[in-house]
Amino acid sequence: MQKFAILGASLTLVLAACASETTSAEKAECTAEKAGDELSFAEANAVYECLSDALHAGYKTGDKRWVNADHVANYRNWTQASTAPAAPGFHTGRFLMTWVNDVGASEYLKFANNPTIPAGTVLAKESFSVNDQGKVTKGPLFLMEKVAAGTSPKTQDWYYSMVSAKGVPQGINVQTACVDCHTGNFSEQGGMGYPVEEVRLKQ
Repeated sequence: MQKFAILGASLTLVLAACASETTSAEKAECTAEKAGDELSFAEANAVYECLSDALHAGYKTGDKRWVNADHVANYRNWTQASTAPAAPGFHTGRFLMTWVNDVGASEYLKFANNPTIPAGTVLAKESFSVNDQGKVTKGPLFLMEKVAAGTSPKTQDWYYSMVSAKGVPQGINVQTACVDCHTGNFSEQGGMGYPVEEVRLKQ
């Protein structure tokens, strides 16, 4: 996995370590000293670094049922498209860290208007939230897969799915929870929703 460091900022992360018999992914508590909407990109990245192992371990837990288990298990081997978690906004104010598979990486990383995204492209978006008191909560893993043209015209040929922070597949109304938002707000981005410009991976 490619790691990115953001330098020169004062990080306000507080990491409380627990008993040595347990792993940090199981017991570490990650907090911030300010509200989520006040965090700098560097501060948000510090929270993410604290949560990172626990997020991935949680998503992989249990039976994935209708969600593609290979995507959940392997997305960390894809290209990390954001250098820090994107600022909160959509996805009910959660921070997002975005990954794109090899099929779509070349086109996606252009961050172009009206991109031509090939079928087989998959995006994985890890998430977490930080409330007004600085409490950090692990969020779902959101997945988007581009399918062959004409397969799902109502969703612009995107399949959406998600698993909770504990790895449980989530039943959602894809049209109202995903499609309406993505097509209404990110139509010029192929319906995907790029990371905010400040944290996009520079090629």
